[in-house]
Amino acid sequence: MTQAISGRRVLIVEDESLVAMLLETILEDMGCVPVGPAATVDEGLQMATGDEPLDAALLDVNVAGRQVFPIAEALKARGVPFVFSTGYGEGGLPDEWRGQSTLQKPFTESAVRDALMKAMGLADV
Repeated sequence: MTQAISGRRVLIVEDESLVAMLLETILEDMGCVPVGPAATVDEGLQMATGDEPLDAALLDVNVAGRQVFPIAEALKARGVPFVFSTGYGEGGLPDEWRGQSTLQKPFTESAVRDALMKAMGLADV
């Protein structure tokens, strides 16, 4: 099951350095290539709109006091699937983003894998 996700380039937008390092480790363990992490919305937006190929993204909803939705819009425009991560679950998202793949913090490695695979259409999770 993890082979389908191996080699995928996944952008991380997360301002908490320990969480960002955990996500990098989880992605590397799954065989993914972590991109970033971006610790600010501006940095994440630069990575999301740049020329760098991205297969998916993990987006912390609240990054250094700013909402991550401009990055989500940019990724959506590029056709890059993404997963929100938040301590509030999907209920903490504005109406227009409900239904988007969401990871509840704290998360497990299997939850990250399942959410990414679902977002990328690689599994019926």
